[in-house]
Amino acid sequence: MHGGGMRIGEAAHRAGVTVKAVRYYESLGLITPARLANGYRDYGEGDVRLLREIKTLSLLGIPVERTRPFLDCLTAGSAHADDCPASLAGYREVIDELTARIDGLTARRAALAAQLREAAYRNSAARPPDDAGETMHDYSQLPPGLPVPEDDGAADHLPGLKLPHIELGDTTGGTVVLDALGTGRTVLYIYPLAGRPDTDLPEGWNAIPGARGCTPETCGFRDHHQELTDAGAARVFGLSSQDGDYQREFADRLGLPFPILSDPDRRLADALDLPTFRAGSLTLFKRLTLIVRDGEIEHAFYPIFPPDQHARQVLTWLRENPLPAG
Repeated sequence: MHGGGMRIGEAAHRAGVTVKAVRYYESLGLITPARLANGYRDYGEGDVRLLREIKTLSLLGIPVERTRPFLDCLTAGSAHADDCPASLAGYREVIDELTARIDGLTARRAALAAQLREAAYRNSAARPPDDAGETMHDYSQLPPGLPVPEDDGAADHLPGLKLPHIELGDTTGGTVVLDALGTGRTVLYIYPLAGRPDTDLPEGWNAIPGARGCTPETCGFRDHHQELTDAGAARVFGLSSQDGDYQREFADRLGLPFPILSDPDRRLADALDLPTFRAGSLTLFKRLTLIVRDGEIEHAFYPIFPPDQHARQVLTWLRENPLPAG
């Protein structure tokens, strides 16, 4: 390349690389600037173009040492560094190497995911499908720093309303008719979306106030189920908009002693004007719990936080508000 009156610092600056990088490229013979009479390197526009090309190819994942065919293509007068057959061959070689690396990493990832899936379900009555997702999570614990939901008054209208005539499938394979639950009190806790170990939650889930915590909440109702019954709850149900198969896996995995209802069309939200929220493409119930007595909503818990302590809150309310004798 002919000189152009540039010192190494200016050439590096114009090409967007470091002086150290320029010296390294020269040591590999990729850049050969002219020499002045005093021995100083003299860089020209052609050198800057080569430096820029090396940087571009490096960002694509092509090692510096393998950029020579591209640089030779430019030096030969081509308008683009990949106009020459040798450059195209260079692309193919790197693509083939990346493909081999991806295949190897994918196999390792699948093996690790299978081991994690096996460990996550080892003590569960439910088994994941063979093609279960590879990302596994523990949703039984609440992470620190979750945002606290505020009371927006969206449940103030519920006490005194009758439950509508809606038939919902449950995790036992049966059907529950909401306006025919029977006499006595029913605890109906409504939650947005329960995670499972092999499935990712919606993006940004932890940042949505009141969203995270459906599994710990459900574990609380499971662990206090007998106490809730002793305190006057004739029946306990969970409810969300997830489909029946998802709900059954959830109930089996947690070993629930009560059914979970599936309302994928959120008919109960429409009928009672229950609060909902958006998470990505999903519309979900906000977390709330209804105490239903003889078909009528007696009390509504909303908002609920922290969800892992909510079953105790319901238990305390039942004990402090016993049904009249007889």
